[in-house]
Amino acid sequence: MKSTTAKTVARSEKIRERMVREQIASRGVRDPRVLAAMRRVPREKFLRESLEEFAYQDTPLPIESDQTISQPFVVAYMTECLRLKGGEKVLEIGTGSGYLTALLAHQAQRVISLEINPELARTARANLQRAGIHNAEVREFDGSVGAAAEGPFDVIVLGGCVAEVPQSLLAQLKVGGRLLGIVGQEPVMRATLITRSSEAEFQTRQPWDGSAPNLLNFPAPSQFRF
Repeated sequence: MKSTTAKTVARSEKIRERMVREQIASRGVRDPRVLAAMRRVPREKFLRESLEEFAYQDTPLPIESDQTISQPFVVAYMTECLRLKGGEKVLEIGTGSGYLTALLAHQAQRVISLEINPELARTARANLQRAGIHNAEVREFDGSVGAAAEGPFDVIVLGGCVAEVPQSLLAQLKVGGRLLGIVGQEPVMRATLITRSSEAEFQTRQPWDGSAPNLLNFPAPSQFRF
């Protein structure tokens, strides 16, 4: 049994290394912390057993509650934009399977992840435990209000799309902190990186077009135009 398990782990590591080399590094992701995390986190532990054989294909895959786990390249590119150094406190909104949570945990000091869906929250906790992640906490909670009592945060990551980022969430960033998420509405949705440059100023960059399921309870933008 131990020999079979060791062979399975070795095979998984080999396929994961190839994924990092051929699907991620070759397409421009260079941050060594990101690449190291992608090599260390076993994506199959965040999937149903029936889908584990597809873990290292560069494609989204279904998870519980009719949600999906994002394709590896998208997750790697997103985390590279955050420029994590290892000492950050991170707030994630929308845990999903916990895969991004695990990658963030390998690159930051602490991760608090908020998931409104009870089934996803339970599954993500179990997945993180199986993957040996100990510095990430999943809370069953409405992420649209954030976690002000735990802030301010170095980084906030939105694990889905919002029509606009509420000021109440931006207020939970430290000066110098970054928020990353998919922002907009069909047909225009863009990955958006917001940096808090001072107490009252924020800089916004939109590095690429993207799409993601909507996060619940975030406000819709005003329909009025002046």
